[in-house]
Amino acid sequence: MSEKPIEDNGKAFLVLLLPISFLIIFLVTTWRFLLALIVLVIGFKLWQEYQWQQWTHRVNPIFHQLVRENQGRLTPMDLAMRGNFPGTTAKRYLDSKASEFGASIVNSEDAGQSYYFITASILGNILDSSEPVKELPTQPVTKTARSLLAPPPTLQEEEPETESPPQPTHEEAQRSLEKQLIFGSLIQSELAKRLNVYSSTVYKRRNDPEFPEWSRSKDPDGIAWSYSEKTKEFFPVEEG
Repeated sequence: MSEKPIEDNGKAFLVLLLPISFLIIFLVTTWRFLLALIVLVIGFKLWQEYQWQQWTHRVNPIFHQLVRENQGRLTPMDLAMRGNFPGTTAKRYLDSKASEFGASIVNSEDAGQSYYFITASILGNILDSSEPVKELPTQPVTKTARSLLAPPPTLQEEEPETESPPQPTHEEAQRSLEKQLIFGSLIQSELAKRLNVYSSTVYKRRNDPEFPEWSRSKDPDGIAWSYSEKTKEFFPVEEG
């Protein structure tokens, strides 16, 4: 073996050895300072976490009250306005609660991010709203819509009494229409069945401004629906 390869290998070894030596010397002389810095950073992180936990304990009553008032639907702005703190802090808090309770997060163009927290009482209200509240049967919506557009019967359109029952007069038809409109609403479970979606989906979307157009796209007859907060029922939207 020639002396040149040996000399080259020795130089390469020195190139690697010098930085390693400097690093070892640096760690030996500064390890106390580095250890103190690491302990300080860990202590600061623990202190921040402790402060966050204390803050969340103070905000929890506000959060619980908003969940009851808004039937489980919250936005960061709702929490920030009620608690008078920044929106980023409110979003961080709601994200942690959504992860803790498995809440649903829905993004919309109008309301932004919405968090849905389903409690036992809210779930009970959903089930209660699914119970029939009327003693009289509900008229099919398609018949109501067709009857609104149908002209009053004429003598030429009437068939012999032996083949079909007599057609109602214009006043009788008008009274029938009014009665159908009174009882022409649907409860949540009925509308969900009609739209072929889950009842919880209707519950989440019922207060959205785009709910009528969304329900029209799902309705087999292309009927738009609106939700009444007062009666907790859904009504067909009259075309303008």
